[in-house]
Amino acid sequence: MADPAKGAGRGVRQPPPAAQGRPDDGVIETHVPARLDRLPWSRWHWRIVIGLGTVWILDGLEVTIVGNMAARLAQSGSGISITTTQVTTVAAAVYVAGACSGALFFGWLTDRLGRKKLFMVTLAVYLAATAVTAFSWTAWFFFLCRFFTGFGIGGEYAAINSAIDELIPARVRGRIDLVINGSFWIGAAIGAFASIALLNTALFATDLGWRLAFGIGVVLGVVILLVRRHVPESPRWLFTHGRAEEAEEVVAEAERIVREEYGRELPPVEGEPIRIRERGPLGFGTIARTVVTRYPRRTVLGLALFIGQAFLYNSVTFGYAVILTKYFAVPEGDTGYYFAVIAVSNFLGPLLLGGLFDSVGRRPMIAGTYIGSGVLLFGTALLFQHGSLSAVTMTACWTAVLFLASAGASSAYLTVSEIFPLETRAMCIAFFYAVGTAVGGISGPLLFNGLVSSGKVSDTTLAFCIGATLMTLAGLVEAAIGVKAERRSLESLAAPLGTVEPTRTT
Repeated sequence: MADPAKGAGRGVRQPPPAAQGRPDDGVIETHVPARLDRLPWSRWHWRIVIGLGTVWILDGLEVTIVGNMAARLAQSGSGISITTTQVTTVAAAVYVAGACSGALFFGWLTDRLGRKKLFMVTLAVYLAATAVTAFSWTAWFFFLCRFFTGFGIGGEYAAINSAIDELIPARVRGRIDLVINGSFWIGAAIGAFASIALLNTALFATDLGWRLAFGIGVVLGVVILLVRRHVPESPRWLFTHGRAEEAEEVVAEAERIVREEYGRELPPVEGEPIRIRERGPLGFGTIARTVVTRYPRRTVLGLALFIGQAFLYNSVTFGYAVILTKYFAVPEGDTGYYFAVIAVSNFLGPLLLGGLFDSVGRRPMIAGTYIGSGVLLFGTALLFQHGSLSAVTMTACWTAVLFLASAGASSAYLTVSEIFPLETRAMCIAFFYAVGTAVGGISGPLLFNGLVSSGKVSDTTLAFCIGATLMTLAGLVEAAIGVKAERRSLESLAAPLGTVEPTRTT
């Protein structure tokens, strides 16, 4: 990756060798944020991206396989007593409910105990629940496993998005965050192709293929767990919790790796240090007052973005295979091919558009991707209502819609992770994810699949229009009150709650 920091200004004050504590008043003075933001891209950053970002591949794999295997699970001889509707509606809603609960629970712990501890624990929860799912024999046990799988994934969203934004330089934070969140669709593509093979009864028995599908996630998860051990704790979290020396060690190690890789000294640090006083653990009441009272417009913004994308994506992810089989007579074993095409488009959106969120800016790009995808979806609904689409052209339409929508959806996580104070970051991500997903992610699959399953074209058209309306409205909210966060430090966007202003002398 090209390094925009190369050739940064000279003659600027160099950082002190270590954070300077003030024993008398408990205030820590540090250059840690500025030192992190001015680092050129290096293998240290790649370690973070690989260790943290690859978990979304697991999430995409998990959700896609379950969606594509709904009909197989309901077949006689599958080894589990469950119906297609239970898989696509109840199990989907239970999974999302688990994710909402996990986000809130682990998000609260992440702000208290640190990013690293929690992104190890949440992945372990996910792996255990996924492994046990393979042994399901009845609907209630399958639902229970899906809840705890979602519980682990929900915790990942809070712990990982906070860690990524606090470790990645401000100048590329937008594109990296979008690509990492968009990597969900790499897993979705893998899951789509895997479901084709696993649904082939010539290769795997009816009661075996779907069980092996969950084993794939476990194997990949174990590999990610091993890589993740080498991802450091967030230095920003460390110094706000009075652990200044540990924060300095992490940053010094990153600087050493960068110097060795580039073979030159690092650019000087700009600006004055920040002064932080450690705060005790924050309760839900304090966090709620901070979010709602201090940042009311940002609260409305976060909810709008999350509700819009959650409804659209959870509906499509869990319900597209049903549309293909019910309206276009696509064999259940072939739905994976169509979904793989959509998955590739979803990943290309954040990958190709991500850089524009840092250069053109957050507000025009977020508003444009939300509104643009909404308009395209209205067009798709119109064509579907008039019977002008086939399985191939329907997939082409969704490919165009989701190319834009995926970049917009990823930017929702980016937005709420960078516009609230550091001490509340994980909990804010968890709050917006949980509320937005509860509104759009639970009601979405239930409403969407209820309309699609009716077999009436008009009902499915209505489902498309609801998703398009929510995405368009969210885009308009962004256009009106979006935050210009591109290339700005997290501390300039929202000062930490423990910030101490320097004493002015005359």
